[in-house]
Amino acid sequence: MAEETIMTEEGAEEQRSDCAMQGDSAHTDVVELTEEELDRVADTAIDALQGILKHFDVGEVTIDEYEGDEGELILDITGDNLAILIGRHGKTLDALQFIISAITTRTLGFRYPVVVDVEGYKNRQRQKLESVAQSAARRAVVQQRNVKLRPMTPYERRIVHLCLRDRDDVETASEGEGSARHVVIIPLDRA
Repeated sequence: MAEETIMTEEGAEEQRSDCAMQGDSAHTDVVELTEEELDRVADTAIDALQGILKHFDVGEVTIDEYEGDEGELILDITGDNLAILIGRHGKTLDALQFIISAITTRTLGFRYPVVVDVEGYKNRQRQKLESVAQSAARRAVVQQRNVKLRPMTPYERRIVHLCLRDRDDVETASEGEGSARHVVIIPLDRA
């Protein structure tokens, strides 16, 4: 079983096995909160996000909040001129999410997963990634060989692991170091 070192949103390195990642939600250690506590998390994250958005020339925006499939709080920003918030290949959006999560964690004193999205960009990217993962898994099974995916961020690798975790014909592992880290889809022997 491969081990993976990831950088948590708190900035600390964390060792996690691929199998542990597959069993987890897309984020680590989702805490059960009361409605009041959830409202406090949402209010803190939205206040931080609005404070940061003041420094961008994006005009009027709306921030919708809802709970994601993995128990995370999703803040979806809608409005005009939002491409600057996404950035090239979503890098600016990733940085924005990292900052909001860090501020929320520091303010509240505990970590709760917060996902920042812009007009459903991350949801569309997730769907594309899940499609690529399923296609690669089918190819691995048909060709009976390992299939390596392109290098991915820890978040993207987690999506692939989660997407394929319930399949009984393949398993996934992360290989490589740093920005070259990628998922390998391994066909399981059915003999």
